[in-house]
Amino acid sequence: MALPPFLTVERQGRVVVLTMNRPDALNAIGSIEDCDMIVDTLFALGNDRSVCAIVLTGAGRAFCSGGNLRGMQARNGIGVLDQPDSTRANYRRGVQRVVRALLDCEIPLIAAINGHAVGLGLDLACLCDIRIAADSARMAASFIKVGIVPGDGGAWTLQRIVGYSLAAELLLTGRSFDAAYGQTIGLVSRVVPLPELLPAALGIAHEIAANPPRALRLTKKLLREAQHGRAHDSLELSAAYQAIAHETRDHAEAVAAILDKRPPHFTGE
Repeated sequence: MALPPFLTVERQGRVVVLTMNRPDALNAIGSIEDCDMIVDTLFALGNDRSVCAIVLTGAGRAFCSGGNLRGMQARNGIGVLDQPDSTRANYRRGVQRVVRALLDCEIPLIAAINGHAVGLGLDLACLCDIRIAADSARMAASFIKVGIVPGDGGAWTLQRIVGYSLAAELLLTGRSFDAAYGQTIGLVSRVVPLPELLPAALGIAHEIAANPPRALRLTKKLLREAQHGRAHDSLELSAAYQAIAHETRDHAEAVAAILDKRPPHFTGE
């Protein structure tokens, strides 16, 4: 029997909810086709200028449990294949394409961590701009527990969020932790009861989406570049993006709406 699509896509005005939809497998990413669907969906949404925010979550009791262990054992999934060169190519054409697509996504991304976020699953959440978690969620950078390394770039991503020392501790021990600890270390910005998780994520998403679409994407790009650029480079890029933003119709509309004391109407132009 064919599996359902890995992602479901729900549109709510300018907000899109992406749900990883393999609850029986704890939303593990098991195939290159799963990776392709994530990449293709993000590409399509990126080309839709009316999309202003994306919420990423999981169906059932997991956000994403990472890679499929049975696929690893059988050497036929997104990871190990018959020999090292094939495995390296498999990572590059599969899971690393997902990482690149998330890194390149200009749309603000909110991870609504509804349950287990383990290994690759945690790294998917870390690639989002904002992370909120259910109070019952558990997380782990647990690659070491199955005798592998973070092959999806998690060693790069995690330390930019929690710092080198703590990232090293989490990656080298592989220990799991709860949402409250995740908030303490700055991995998630908010912890809420599970029934309130999606409404909270959607509340943030709609608050973001109420702003001018082009300025949102430019601001996200500035945030991303500032993670690894020099201050002087960031200033130069800020000036260039500001010059673009000043010429948009939405900027003129925002100024006029404030002066006229009325709600703005943004068109993305």
